[in-house]
Amino acid sequence: MQETEEIFEEEIKTKSLQREDSESFLEAESVTPFEELDENVKLALRCASDKKAFDMVAIDLREIASFTEFFIIASGANSRQVQAIADEITEQLKEQLNSRVVRVEGYQTGEWVLLDYGDFVVHIFEAKAREFYDLERLWRDAKRVEIPKEIS
Repeated sequence: MQETEEIFEEEIKTKSLQREDSESFLEAESVTPFEELDENVKLALRCASDKKAFDMVAIDLREIASFTEFFIIASGANSRQVQAIADEITEQLKEQLNSRVVRVEGYQTGEWVLLDYGDFVVHIFEAKAREFYDLERLWRDAKRVEIPKEIS
């Protein structure tokens, strides 16, 4: 009886290790390198970082959505910081790359500002709103973008 239990436990450990290996393989494949990003997306991430955005995430939607290619999700400590991050992204993309935002939503309240550039969408949240809407969970099947440590 004890021998059977030991064999069973060993099989469980083996299967668990196999699953962990395959999960880490899937995670490695589901990351888009920063270098592959369009210059507009890179600049938007840098601008958010310059204005002290935190918990930045970039999601590659090219394989699962047709309305845009990337989401950038970032947080600000309060509505003023959220607006400042949005302003910096809008101004720098216009000034440096002559890229204009197609649509802006939520700027007045500053709880969740959405900047739609067509090929990518920037979502800037206050912490409570980000937790409530949880876009990362909604788009969990998408690839993540590897953001360099000096930016994130």
